[in-house]
Amino acid sequence: MIIQTHILQKALDAALSTGADFADIFVEDTYSSNLTVLNSRPDKAIVGQLYGAGIRVVFGTEVIYVTTSDLSEKGLVKAAMIAANSQTGSDSKIIKPIHLSNPNQFDSIHTFGDKPWEINRDKKMSWLNSADQHARSLSSHVTQVEAGLNEKFQKVQIVNSRGVSVYDERAYSRFNVETFVETNGTKESSGENHGHMGTSEIFDRFDIKAMAAETVDRALLLTKSGFAPAGEMPVVLANAFGGVILHEACGHGLETTSVQTGDSVFADKMGQKIGNDCLTAIDDGTIKNEWGSLNFDDEGMPTKKTTLIENGVVKSFLVDQVGAMKTGFEATGSGRKQSYKFAPASRMRNTFIAPGKDKFEDMIKDVDYGLFAKKMGGGSVNTSTGDYNFQVREAYVIRNGRIEEAVKGACLIGRGIETLAKITKVGNELKMAPGMCGSVSGNIPAGVGQPEVLVSSLMVGGKA
Repeated sequence: MIIQTHILQKALDAALSTGADFADIFVEDTYSSNLTVLNSRPDKAIVGQLYGAGIRVVFGTEVIYVTTSDLSEKGLVKAAMIAANSQTGSDSKIIKPIHLSNPNQFDSIHTFGDKPWEINRDKKMSWLNSADQHARSLSSHVTQVEAGLNEKFQKVQIVNSRGVSVYDERAYSRFNVETFVETNGTKESSGENHGHMGTSEIFDRFDIKAMAAETVDRALLLTKSGFAPAGEMPVVLANAFGGVILHEACGHGLETTSVQTGDSVFADKMGQKIGNDCLTAIDDGTIKNEWGSLNFDDEGMPTKKTTLIENGVVKSFLVDQVGAMKTGFEATGSGRKQSYKFAPASRMRNTFIAPGKDKFEDMIKDVDYGLFAKKMGGGSVNTSTGDYNFQVREAYVIRNGRIEEAVKGACLIGRGIETLAKITKVGNELKMAPGMCGSVSGNIPAGVGQPEVLVSSLMVGGKA
């Protein structure tokens, strides 16, 4: 899929014809596949294609976005004229014509194998069946197993009124297993997933059986666990998906989507110290084949590594093109969206706490009584205030500097900016995990991560 440059030129000229300050066109051709095995039988085999374009025009602070599935010259120009004529203001100005070059395809650092439609479906089903069968073989208490493989291959072409003309291809694949068990009338479940920016041949080499075994072990552990204690206490957060708290409770507040309206607690914190020296937070879209990486964002800007917080001091926001216009901050290559059906907004890519110098065992020794949150689950966040409530899927009581009994039903309650200030130790073993992030521009792949961290005091919801 490459739309000829002269066609996009005409559409862009039409978008600018009534005096817009800025215009861009995002063209997309995306193949997606979702395969699921449930209870040892094929459950879903959904394949789809998304094909269309989004045209955005900006008049001052007013943004207009129009979509179309007609990618002919006539269809694109028509959509562009609809956008151009939708302005509510009456002022117009002469816009210097933009001359587009042929699209530039970035030299990708990411490596892809066979495309999703080129890999035999029987092979994909064998991966799913392997997870199902192995989980069931480990315990007679397993009542249900669901295994899924999601694949997406996206081709994008972006042009704008600043002369940008780029083309790229992106691949994503993710494998997930959810296991349900029942022991003496107690039912529990546990899930794991692995994903990357790349094609799914990785699962020929990935240890699917180990993933399935982890879900069985955790689910069975929960059937024997008592309820978590409640109250304010020190909490050690595990690495990898433990970084979801930084992502949800803090990361969204650092996006200009909320900063530009003043709805973020971080809006006036640029240059201020909000955490201890051990805390450095980064959003990086350049990590090879990482789940949230990109060659360039959905506005055609090369992605980059952005230090958000350095030694406890706020250093940068995540800034898209409109956010840059409204705030004056330099764009960071963070304009992202689910598909052409959404206008882009400032969004995270791979967001994580950078490795520190502390050792995990020393964090545990520092706690007389507290909680080790080994596996985080879902939760809810107020992005304006950073108030959050997260479920902990696997947790252990820390007593006298030792990890002891497993507990269930724990949740972590706090406010993002306050939690950052209470991080007193940061470990040295960074791990990343894949997640899906929902916001104003839809659901996108976003990596989260951190080393183990010690939060000196955090409210734990459990059983008093």
